[in-house]
Order: sequence, then C-alpha cells, then structure tokens
Amino acid sequence: MAGGLKALVIDFGGQYTHLIARRCRELGVYSEIVEPEDAFKKLDEGGFGAIILSGGPRSVLQPDSPKIDLMKLLSYNIPILGICYGHQLIAKSFGGEIRAGKVREYGRTLVEVLEKDALFDGLPDRLMVWMSHGDTVIKPPRGFRATSVSEDGAITSMTNGSGICSTQFHPEVTHTQYGRKILENFLRRICGIEAWWNPGDRVEELIDEIRSKVGMDEKVICAVSGGVDSVTTATIVSRAVGDRLYCIFVDHGLMRKGEVEHVRRSLKKIGIRNLRIVYARERFLSKLKGVEDPEEKRRIIGEEFIKVFEEEAKKIPGIKWLAQGTIYPDRVESGRAGRRAALIKSHHNVGALPKRMNLKLLEPLRDFYKDEVREIARKLGIPDEIVSRHPFPGPGLAVRIIGEVTGEKLEICREANAIVEEEFRRAGVYNKVWQAFAVVCDDRWVGVMGDERVHGYIVIIRAVESVDGMTADWHRIDHELLDRIARRITREIPRVTMVAYAVTSKPPSTIEPC
Repeated sequence: MAGGLKALVIDFGGQYTHLIARRCRELGVYSEIVEPEDAFKKLDEGGFGAIILSGGPRSVLQPDSPKIDLMKLLSYNIPILGICYGHQLIAKSFGGEIRAGKVREYGRTLVEVLEKDALFDGLPDRLMVWMSHGDTVIKPPRGFRATSVSEDGAITSMTNGSGICSTQFHPEVTHTQYGRKILENFLRRICGIEAWWNPGDRVEELIDEIRSKVGMDEKVICAVSGGVDSVTTATIVSRAVGDRLYCIFVDHGLMRKGEVEHVRRSLKKIGIRNLRIVYARERFLSKLKGVEDPEEKRRIIGEEFIKVFEEEAKKIPGIKWLAQGTIYPDRVESGRAGRRAALIKSHHNVGALPKRMNLKLLEPLRDFYKDEVREIARKLGIPDEIVSRHPFPGPGLAVRIIGEVTGEKLEICREANAIVEEEFRRAGVYNKVWQAFAVVCDDRWVGVMGDERVHGYIVIIRAVESVDGMTADWHRIDHELLDRIARRITREIPRVTMVAYAVTSKPPSTIEPC
C-alpha cells in the first residue's frame, strides 16, 4: 500500500480494539489489527511507525493471560502505546506493581495530569476519562514515571520518556475528553507520523488491483443488493473489467418496499448493464416456514441464497471470479477477523461459493469500514441516494421479524419499515442516524379499533447513531416524529395495535434484533 507509515494495533481481545483502529484512520494513519502471536511476522513486513497494545477482558496476573515479548517488540525501535490491558502488561513486564481488582471499574472517571509530556501536550490539567478495567497499576516500573492519576491515587498513565507510554483509560472511546487529541499526540509527536491515509484516494489502486488479477478473457459475477457496499463493489469491478462483470440480484421476498426497481434504476445510473434479477420469494419463504430461531433463519437464507446464486452463475459461461461487498465489520462480527473475536451473528455473504464453484474471490472493500466505503463511493460518483442509504441486513426483513416469518408478518414489517424511512426523510433526520427501521414481534397486544376488541401485533421502532456499526447509541428521537410514525403504522396497518421504541445501545444489544 502506497503512503506513509502505518499503525499496528495488537489485539488482546478488548471490546474497543476496532475503535482504536478506526480512530487512527480518522487521524489519517492507516491501521491494521493483529493478534499477539502474529505481530512479529507483520512487523517484519515493514512500514509500521506506531504500535498500540489494546485492552482486553483478562487479568495480566492470570498465568494463562495473553502475552507478547515486549523486549523483542522494543527491538523494532517503534514507539509503543499501551491501553488498559496494554498499560498493565507494560507495567508487569518491566517490574511495576499491580493490584488485583476486586470490583471492575467501569465508566467515567476524573484524572489529574501530573506531567504535560508529549502525550498530554495541549490538554488541561484535569480530564474526564472512560475506564473499563479490574487490575490497577500502583507503582510504575523502574525508568517509568506516572503522568496522571485518578482521584484515589491509581496510576492512569505513565511513560519512560523514550517512546513507551500507556494509559489505564480508553482514549479511543468518545466518552474520554480529548481522547482524539491524546491519540493524535501519540501518532504525530511521539511517532512522527503525519496524516496521509484517505480511503477516497485508493480508488484507482483498487481498480488496478482487480485489473491485474482478472485475466483479459475472464468474467466476474457479483451479488448486488442495492446497498452501498455491493453497489460500490460492482462499480469498482465494472471500472476494471467493463462488460465482463455480471451482476445478480436475488429477490428472496424479504426485501424492502420497492427494492427491485430501486436496484434496477441504481445500477443503470452507474452504467452497469449486465444485471440479472432472480425472483425467488416462494422458494425462500417455504424454506423458512415454521422456523423461529434467528440463527437458523440466517443459515437457511444463506444456504438457499448460495443455491440460487450458483444456479444462475452456471448459466453464464466463462465465469472465473466472484466479487462480493464484504466490509471489515462483516468480517469482525462473523468471527473471521481474529481467533479471539466472538461470533455475534452469521452473515450470508456467498463465501462458500468460490470453493464450491472453483471461483476466485474479489473483495475490494474487505479492509474498509462503512463510512470509508461511503467515501470511496462518493469518489466513484455513485449517486447520494445509494451512498447515504441505511444499511440493510443480507437476510433482509427475516431478521426484523421475531419468530417465524409468515406472509402476514412480512407485509407488516415491509410497510412499517417504509413508513419509518419515509418519516425520517420527511423530518430531515434520515442522514443523521445510522439506521432507522421497524421490527415485528411475535407477541400480541390487545387493542380497540372502532367498537371491536382486537388482538394485534407489536411493532418496535429502532433508530441508532453510529460511525461504523461496531458500536451504536440509540437515537434520541423527537417525540412528534415518533408520534407521527406510530399513528401512521396503526392507521395504515390495521393488524398492529402497539408501537414501541427501542432505547438500548450496542453493546449490550446488537443493532438488528435477530
């Protein structure tokens, strides 16, 4: 990759590891995440000017806790920043004293800056920071000095003045005051890395990379959904191989209202001519009949999608490559990004097809977050109606329906989702949230319509704010907007008798319900 020096984030299993990587990228420094056992191999490749040790759920005092050879790490002469677990690991490795925590400290904490070293340059003397830890460093190692402390005297940051520094708190979390400035000080002042990373600048590189891989007589197929990820992928591949790209859109009957026409119109606008639309509603719904478990629904949809896609692909002679719009959070939440990453939910990207059909895989967006994909899309000239469109799950409305997917619940969900999106656009807040949608519950609520007692469905409205989908906060919706949505849903969808609003962030909740 052309450009300046990169940051290497060594992952000890922390829930905020990917936020560290995101913040580095926001500051114009490309970052990569590796596990401790892979760190030295990655460093040997060269090109790194910063090392960050992430947080983690374990205690460094446990004999089987994750470790890394810090003396070997120092031999690369690259500045190191330890965060939370990384802070404690540095202290323990160099002889500092650590007190085992009886109660985990979680939340905002006031700290006092003792020394305005390079990390705290330009910051006030007192900061409100975000803590999430059990153990505490009570004495720094020889050669280190404390640069900040908490109100109870615990060491919240330290440095050796020669390129190693650490913080007990999480500067990558937005709850930490001046957290971005602290990371910027590390990257700029301590590591000497100037901003150089801009996803939009990689467009030609991505196109050239595909052009160099795909032979002149080889064809590519791409699954498209109408969302920014798949459309951007298709556009990049189209720029590289032209009419040798064939796009396949599988309408599994679980799409948003008007989705087929939207996809047809969108791809035509950006010049993609080879589009095949497969209508497979009954095929998918019959497979989902009687299925209530969310993960089983995802598995069935993914498996059937692969079968349909495979059947259509075989109708096109000369296909050698499969392109798909996998982005970094897909890999993370599918448990593919690291051995310590937990499987949150499976995704139905057609990942089984390359081996099954003897195809080679193209994933040009595999290392980008959603906001970076949008930046690339704008650079490609993709219309804003696609770029700013809210993310939509691969399994479609099936994961916005609690319990079995029935025809009745599916139509309620489709109509309710359309109302939510329409009202958010009308209120001018559609582009201010990450996602806004409706969920249909399996439970019922007694209602009164006219003079009749009815037993109708419950619809939950969900709207969240996020940058990359890795974490999200619930949107503080205007009550007048919520009232309009609720009245429209109960008026226009008579089978609904209750509308509620979801107010749980991610974590602990996921964004989508299933």
